[in-house]
Parts: sequence; structure tokens; C-alpha cells
Amino acid sequence: MDAVFRLAGPADTGQVRSVLDDATAWLYARGITKQWPERFDADWVAKQVARGTTWLVSVNGVVAGTVAIESEDPLWPDGEPAAYVHRLAVRRTASGLGTRILDWIAQSAPRIRLDCVRSNERLRRYYEGRGFEHRGDVQFHTYWMSRYELATNSTSNPSSSTR
Repeated sequence: MDAVFRLAGPADTGQVRSVLDDATAWLYARGITKQWPERFDADWVAKQVARGTTWLVSVNGVVAGTVAIESEDPLWPDGEPAAYVHRLAVRRTASGLGTRILDWIAQSAPRIRLDCVRSNERLRRYYEGRGFEHRGDVQFHTYWMSRYELATNSTSNPSSSTR
């Protein structure tokens, strides 16, 4: 799959939100209602994009995915260098793109860390099938989150890369 990655800017907020909302609708249709809000607030997405950590992924010239890569995460207070992955979402028409996105992140991060709601068994199996190790469950607000980590061969700093 030929995917093109680019950092999202303010003008891309609508596209980021559209991908997130499409993925959320798919989750809700399957009864997974605690992973993400039913719809992402436009102002909140705009603030996240303004942080400069949100990427858009296009396939054949069409935006098909998004991901945010942070250099820290409150669910991982140890401060280890890692790519903390948030809001990884793909359109259903781009099956397999999630794996491509994780592979792309692995090229420039010493480890990838991410989380999902503990009750999302399908997503947990996906991460474990990709080699991620379960690193425990933690409570975040009213939800229990399962944390996962994947060590990579890269020594780059994921948050400073222009990719």
C-alpha cells in the first residue's frame, strides 16, 4: 500500500475530524462506545492539530487515515522516550492502513506506546498480534485503559522527526 504521510495543519482540521468520526461511527455500530466520544468536537480537534502532532495519511491521493504522535503521555509517567500513539483512525475503505501507519511510526521511534479501553477485546487482540506487549491496565477518569508497548530498532526521537 502506497501511503503518503503529512503533518496536518489548521486547514486540515475538517479532514482529521471526518476520519475520526467515520472510525467512531464504525466502533459505535459494533457496540464499542467507550473508546472515543460519539463525535469529536471541532474545537477540540483544532486544538490537537495546532499542537503539531497530528498526521494525515493519504492513499491514492485520498485522505484515508490520521494519527497523533506525542512525546509524552500521562498514562505512562515513567518518561521513557517513545512515540505515544493517539487517535489512530482509518477509513473502512483503507483496510490494512493501520498496520502501515504503525510500521511508519516504528521507523523513527525507540518504542511505540499506546492504549485502548480495556473492554475493546478486538483492538487488544490486534495490538497483541502485532507484537505489542500488554503493560498493565490503568484507570483514566471513569474508564480502565489497557497500555501496550512495542520495542523497535530505531533510536530516533519520534516527536522531532519531519518524516
